[in-house]
Amino acid sequence: MRHNDCVAMILAGGQGSRLGALTNQLAKPAVPFGGKYRIIDFALSNCANSGISTVGVLTQYQPLELNTYIGTGQPWDLDRINGGVYVLPPYMTGKTGEWYKGTANAIYQNERFIEQFSPDNVLILSGDHIYKMDYRRMLSFHQKSGAALTIAVFSVPLSEASRYGILSADENGRIYDFTEKPKNPTSTLASMGVYIFDWKALHKYLNEDEANPSSSNDFGKDIIPAMLADGCPIYAYSFSGYWKDVGTISSLYEANMDLLGDNPVLNLDDDEWKIYCRHTKRPSQYIGSNAELKNCCVADGCVVDGTIEHSLLFSGAVVEEGAVVTDSILFPGAHVCKGAKIDHAMLAGGTVIGEGAVIGADKGVTAMLAESPLCDGGITLVAENVEVSAGTIIGRNVVVSASV
Repeated sequence: MRHNDCVAMILAGGQGSRLGALTNQLAKPAVPFGGKYRIIDFALSNCANSGISTVGVLTQYQPLELNTYIGTGQPWDLDRINGGVYVLPPYMTGKTGEWYKGTANAIYQNERFIEQFSPDNVLILSGDHIYKMDYRRMLSFHQKSGAALTIAVFSVPLSEASRYGILSADENGRIYDFTEKPKNPTSTLASMGVYIFDWKALHKYLNEDEANPSSSNDFGKDIIPAMLADGCPIYAYSFSGYWKDVGTISSLYEANMDLLGDNPVLNLDDDEWKIYCRHTKRPSQYIGSNAELKNCCVADGCVVDGTIEHSLLFSGAVVEEGAVVTDSILFPGAHVCKGAKIDHAMLAGGTVIGEGAVIGADKGVTAMLAESPLCDGGITLVAENVEVSAGTIIGRNVVVSASV
């Protein structure tokens, strides 16, 4: 038996259906972010920077690219002989096997993995949040308070509170009420989906939850309310830094845009808290003599001959001469041909926008394209490998998932 003060478990199996065309072939934590990163880089880097060296990554939906990306964990200094990073998909047990039924069931199915390290505490994370956080401080708070569970919390506007697990705490931080996505929230303290459990308490409640046939096997809906009902000491740990759940197209767009500007809301050029990623060697970007760039992020391997303003270009993106890209995100390998205009758009990998096409027009939505409930805020999403032919005009709040 090996002992580890804290083992981290990253829930990375979600389908990410609200990201629509971006996750048809890709697990949500593997979605590209910020020019060169993946969303899961934040949870992995936070663990590495916090000195937590034993990390389980629970995968399920479309896991191939995510599994390949994580590999041995070397980019995050998690390729260890003792500990390190482990990819944990659902597996057969005896004659039966089952998908992870919920967040709590996913951890329950991996209790044997946790137990081999004999931890005092288990840190449970979501693989689809953008933030920089020192888990050591939260762990210290957890240990000093004597909590069975500590929940990282973040203040949100009351108008958005129904999207989160909302809790109420007393003056000492002890939580006395928790409701998952309440219709009429009475508090603005939201759970960040970052939990530190005492391992013995977690083991007890996971097994009781699994034995309950009416449970949905979810931390927010089942485990936390059960612990509160039993009077377990549960405390709130306040976090005041940048944090964003990028589960929707608009929130993913906003988080990327938060990287731009002279004083970005989210600074990834921080030597004191690096966000690490797996690099693919590419040639330097090529910026043509007639290109114009203003307030943008252009990754290695890009070719730019047009105009780019307040936008992010991932590796391999191409913007031809006369093309104009504003307030947009071009994922790896997206190609914008001559004279095309892209505004408030997200172009997924391998997208080709034909000459003179307009993506994000105020008017002129073609008859075959209706507004999508997945897109709002004037954003247009073009799915992976879609080709938009020359001269096509596509309006706002539209998802283009087939060639036009």
